[in-house]
Amino acid sequence: MHTVFPTGTTIYKPEKCFNGYTLYPSMKPGVGAVLIDMNGNPVRTWPRFNGFMINLLPGGAVLGGQTGRVSKVYDHTWGADDVVQEAWDGTIEWTFNRADEIDLGDGPAWSARQNHDIVREGCPVGYYVPGMTPMAEGGRTLMLSYRSGEWPEVTRDYLPRATRMIEVTWAGEIAWDWMPAENFEQFGHGEAAKNAIMRHCRNQHGVFQNTSSYVGPNQWFDAGDERFDPENIITDDRGTMLYIISKRTGKIVWKIGPDYSSDPALKSLGCIIGPHHAHIIPKGLPGEGNVLVFDNGGAAGFGDPNPGAPNGTWNALRDCSRVLEFNPVTLELVWAFTARTQGYPCEGEDMSKFYSRYKSAAQRLPNGNTLITESHCGRLFEVTPDCEIVWEYISPHNLATREGLFFADVFRAYRYPYDWVPRLDEPMERAVVPPANGQFRIPPVDG
Repeated sequence: MHTVFPTGTTIYKPEKCFNGYTLYPSMKPGVGAVLIDMNGNPVRTWPRFNGFMINLLPGGAVLGGQTGRVSKVYDHTWGADDVVQEAWDGTIEWTFNRADEIDLGDGPAWSARQNHDIVREGCPVGYYVPGMTPMAEGGRTLMLSYRSGEWPEVTRDYLPRATRMIEVTWAGEIAWDWMPAENFEQFGHGEAAKNAIMRHCRNQHGVFQNTSSYVGPNQWFDAGDERFDPENIITDDRGTMLYIISKRTGKIVWKIGPDYSSDPALKSLGCIIGPHHAHIIPKGLPGEGNVLVFDNGGAAGFGDPNPGAPNGTWNALRDCSRVLEFNPVTLELVWAFTARTQGYPCEGEDMSKFYSRYKSAAQRLPNGNTLITESHCGRLFEVTPDCEIVWEYISPHNLATREGLFFADVFRAYRYPYDWVPRLDEPMERAVVPPANGQFRIPPVDG
């Protein structure tokens, strides 16, 4: 692992990019959400928004979670205390916190316990889609939240952060609520997997989600496939599964995994491990109707024990990440980004050159490019359909605990057009051409 490398924008080819502002939440305390231009210059920060997802609404308002009122900054166990919509001038336009009542030692208090994802009605996903504008007033808000408790039909362990999906009205009422722990039998786990989850579920195994968005308008539903009703919800399991829930019935109507051996198309796609940001590419974007997902790799899944998973939990192993785009009906792989497509040789450990075991995301851009968040190294980059990197940015916000080490964690980044922030002058775009790595030198202190 390198200990010295540049931060900020390290590659930029303006003529090949979807140019605009990029918003990301830094996980470093005190930094909060950061809005940058294409050259990596910060144009605005929101220190109170920290850790999990944050969305930019037209006009410059932001929507996301804030912690510190009940729980500490980026407390993964409890999530964000308050979901807040804040105008560009700092005015609070909407807030929600009555999802779960918790007591961390100072008496009971209401909290949103929001985590990982948030979507406002008007657009099926949190990122920019031409012609689909999230509602700045009066809309529903879909978000992931937590509940703590015991679900003995799933596991003998107490679960401090079992995930739930809730849809909240503008008036602050929970209009829809769905929990994996309460729908466990729908997942279709085999007996070996159920036994592993029952004995070793701990905090999240088996009932944890990383994503929640609307399916949105699509050609599959237009052709009569009711599974892809635009109001249905697509999400993923922290194990090895992606699935769509009927919002009307609460039933899982489409899924891939957890078993990848029963279907030749699934075998060809390969096991998806610890995925994040699974969603249907919205109508109006290249690839519309396909599933786009950051397939993290690492360890996930449940079943028979193996040398890497002696108790059968996290028994699927892969030390590299993939971004996959595939047809949800045929399961045919349409596009992928991996270390191999990035240009590394395919033998040995080179596949781990693209690897973020947790968090991360992929956004389809209007020009057909894809903005990828490789969270664990704080790397954001835009690639063409041919996997050429045309923009790259390394977060400068150091999370390392020892001098000389660097760890910049970014949960998820989104790109927005300049005109979504009309209060800012459109910045000048300057190409960034990095030196060849073999010629890059740091001069001595006295030289």
